[in-house]
This record gives sequence, C-alpha cells and structure tokens, in this order.
Amino acid sequence: MRKIRVGIIGSGGIAAGHLRAYQAMDNVEIAAAADIVPGKARQFLDEAGLHDATAFEDHRKLLELELDGVSICTPNVSHYGTTIDALQAGKKVLLEKPMSVTLEEAVHMVQVSKDTGLMLSVGFQPRYDPNTKLIRDVVQGGKLGKVYYVEVGGGRRRGMPGGTFIRKELAGAGAMADIGCYSLDFALHALGYPKPLTVSAMTSNYFGSNPAYHAEASRFDVEDFGSAFIRLEGGIVLQFKISWAMHMDTLGASMFLGTDAGLKVTPYGEGPWSGVWDGQVGSMTLFHDMMGQHTHTPIPRIQHSLNVFEEKVKDFVRAIREDEPAPIPAEEILYNQAIIDGILRSAAINKEVDIDLPSHL
Repeated sequence: MRKIRVGIIGSGGIAAGHLRAYQAMDNVEIAAAADIVPGKARQFLDEAGLHDATAFEDHRKLLELELDGVSICTPNVSHYGTTIDALQAGKKVLLEKPMSVTLEEAVHMVQVSKDTGLMLSVGFQPRYDPNTKLIRDVVQGGKLGKVYYVEVGGGRRRGMPGGTFIRKELAGAGAMADIGCYSLDFALHALGYPKPLTVSAMTSNYFGSNPAYHAEASRFDVEDFGSAFIRLEGGIVLQFKISWAMHMDTLGASMFLGTDAGLKVTPYGEGPWSGVWDGQVGSMTLFHDMMGQHTHTPIPRIQHSLNVFEEKVKDFVRAIREDEPAPIPAEEILYNQAIIDGILRSAAINKEVDIDLPSHL
C-alpha cells in the first residue's frame, strides 16, 4: 500500500503533536516541514530522526512537492494565507484551530475549499472523546425533547499563555481563539451546528495586562475573559463564557435544557489550568421526571485510553486515503468563527450585533 505523503507547515509546539501522530502510523511519510525562522524546520525534523525529509523557510516551496496533505500549525494570523496557498496548490489540509482571525477570511477559505474540491478539516480533537460523542447522541437523540437553552464555557482560575498567544497581531484574539472555540464547538457540535443569528458580548483583560499576574503584561493586548448571549436558529439561546484567569474556581458546568429533560456536564480535570473544554469530559447527569417526581440519572463515563489528538490526525489520513469528506468540515467551523467574530465586534461597541453569513455556504 502506497504511503500517504504529508508536510507540516509551522514547527512550534502544536506541530510536534502532529509529527508524533504521523510517525505513529506505518502508512504515512513525513516528507517535509516549513518554518519562517531560519533553521527551525531543519532542527524540528532532525530531532525527530527525519533526516531525509526536506526543510523549507518558505511554505510555498514545500507546497511544490508531491504531497497528499499538509498540517498547518502556524500562528493564527497566518492560518488564512497558508491555507489558501495549500488548497490552491492542490493539497488537502488539516488546519489547527482557530480557523482564522476574521469571519471574512473563514468565508473565503470555505469557498476555496469548495472551488478546488479539496478537504479542509479543522483541528477540534475533543470530538474524538467517546463521552463527547455520547453527549451528542443524547442531545440529538430526542431524549431532551426540544432544546431551547444551552450554557457552555470553561474557565481557568489562572492559565494564561504567553508568546504569540497574547499578541493581537499574531493571534487575532486571546482566550476566544485559544480555548473559547473549543467550548463553542462542544456545544454547537452537540446541537448539530445551528446557524448563529445575533451576539451580545463583553470582553476584558484585567489580568493579562496587569504585571502582578502576567510577566508579559506590557505586550498583552488580547482578551483574557469574555461572555456572550448568542441566538441560534431553531429558537435556541446559547450562553457562553470563557476565562484564562479569574478569582473563581470554576465558571460552572455546561447544561442543555430541553422540554423533556436537561443534561448537565462538567469539564474534566483539576488545577489552575483545567476547567475548559479542550480535553476530556467529566461527570454527566440527566435531570428528568419519573412518575410525576423530579429525579436525576448519572450517565456512566466511558473509560478509554484514546489519545484524541492522535485520533484527529489519524482521521485526516483516513479521509485522504479513502477520498472522504473532511472529518471536521470547515463549513461547520465557519459558524464557530462567525460567533467569535461577533463576540469581538459586539464587545467593541457594547451592543448586540447581527451575524451575516453568505447564503450559498
């Protein structure tokens, strides 16, 4: 069986996860890597023992190779341009989250994917947790009745990154782009990704911009907290909240309220960097009535040893080999990006904003 040839664009921390996942598969060859920092891609490959793979400083040179697909692991601000270049060069793409910096970029990325007929999959590995799949089955299986209200969002008591994550010129946004998109995907994927209509939001960065809390406070110009009230198609309201830092242990559990039952879900883990939907699921409880009485039923958590990050990369390779659609289609994540875009626009003007999406996408 012919090996799938892939390239990795960007060689930072997240790229190492892609590399390890590809190396764990016998049917994949990592042919090349690219990074704009001189020598960084070569070091990245050599440290992994990939001495025969080619290193580039210009990702466009990498895209001239015969490759089946590429992982894009660059800073957020370059997701758009690199993805467009890859699709137009005939490459299938696994793009790290967030999808883009602006809604306009995301719309164009989806359009180019459609025009070229090439897969654009976006990296939301928490979907591969069996418990996340179970939650989606419960929500979409009718057990809750009509779902009319959803509350979601994680909060780290103190978990602010640094470097490229905190500079708007490189990241586009802060907590929204880093962990907020995971929370949104958790809720929207469970609901079947209904179209967002309006957003009313606020954001702040009281902690990141304070030297008492962050060593790079002078360069911190993105949000470390945000909250939003989002109206979705189908008469659903989504209450969203996210935090990199706060004086609180948690922003609470997520919940799906339906006309027949409600589902409460807690995030997994403990400690100042936990409490967000970028990993496993904690407890799950169904609240319902039985024989005219209030009751609740704990849903047993599925125990597993899956590395969900590796599963994401494996699924991308499988879709390439079997010529299948994107495992996590950009058409869905477009709605995720539209909400983040709406949150930032609403927070900037302190008013509710409409979300306008092209009707043909």
